Amino acid sequence: MNYRVVIANRAKKELEAVPSAVLEAIEGKMLSLGEVPRPPGCKKLKGEEKTWRIRSGKYRILYQIDDSAKVVTVIGVGHRKDIYR
Repeated sequence: MNYRVVIANRAKKELEAVPSAVLEAIEGKMLSLGEVPRPPGCKKLKGEEKTWRIRSGKYRILYQIDDSAKVVTVIGVGHRKDIYR
């Protein structure tokens, strides 16, 4: 079940603002979405048709899954207090 992981431009900019101490863990979580797009602990966001989130410490990774094209698109990365705004 290999999916291709694509990082949206918005998420790339948000990754630049993440402290380097947690950046490696976040990148590892994003890459693991290619193997298992719905890992244990992931949640589907209410009000969004295809948007999911996973936690990495105090940070959240928002992503969308396209099962027909086998693509996971990371659309946002940020601190839990800011990411949902």
